[in-house]
Amino acid sequence: MSATTTPTWDPGQYLRHAEHRARPFAELLGRVPGLPGDPARIADLGCGPGNVTVQLCERWPGAYVTGYDNSPEMLARAAGHAGPTGGGGGLDFAHADLTEWAPTETYDLIVSNAALQWVPGHLEAFGTWLDAVAAGGTFAFQVPNNIDAPLHALMRELASSPRWKGRLGGVLRRADSVHDPLVYLDRLARLGCGADVWETTYLQILEGEDAVLDWSKGTGMRPALTALADDPEARDAFTAEYRDLLRTAYPTAPYGTVLPFRRLFVVARKGS
Repeated sequence: MSATTTPTWDPGQYLRHAEHRARPFAELLGRVPGLPGDPARIADLGCGPGNVTVQLCERWPGAYVTGYDNSPEMLARAAGHAGPTGGGGGLDFAHADLTEWAPTETYDLIVSNAALQWVPGHLEAFGTWLDAVAAGGTFAFQVPNNIDAPLHALMRELASSPRWKGRLGGVLRRADSVHDPLVYLDRLARLGCGADVWETTYLQILEGEDAVLDWSKGTGMRPALTALADDPEARDAFTAEYRDLLRTAYPTAPYGTVLPFRRLFVVARKGS
């Protein structure tokens, strides 16, 4: 992403819905086969605040795991999870821009949780990343695949409206930030991997007032909030307009607000 669209992240806001955000990663790891290395070497691309990276250490307690992210705020929060693990392995974190990341060592597993949608050209990086995966190792990731949902469509429409397009035009994630599932399967199969690709739609029940807006403030809204950070009045006005649109699109029920959320999963095992 360009400097004008790279979002500033708020770990506290992101973690307000930590359980919903962590569940897909656990389900992704459930489909990852055994790793060839002993101890295994693992890279977590776009590790965020590190709360799901620790799942890797729980699954492979003897592994050496590095979480990579380009957000100083997220890495500062993740640092609290760093250190030796109970099985003799270790967890650390490092700065990396995934638009440029080129592995300098071999990994038994390269994994990513809800990050590649922020990386333009990520499909073209797969070949380089897989070159760094050991024979019999795995490349696995999950990404949101709901850019056409009201959550995002309404925000894009608002950002492109006459009032906001001068400030927010081109700032938000593009509609092609995630590819069709078949595109991923085809690319990885042509790179010599056995690919398992599937989708799941979670009917997330969010609690609290304007819960869908609160969800978006942790992820999808970050580029807009960043672009308007120097103008609190404009930031609050945009937020209020978006909030009103979300209230209509996602009505509240007595038990909470339902946010349907489709995610795309890929587990690709490299041949021996």
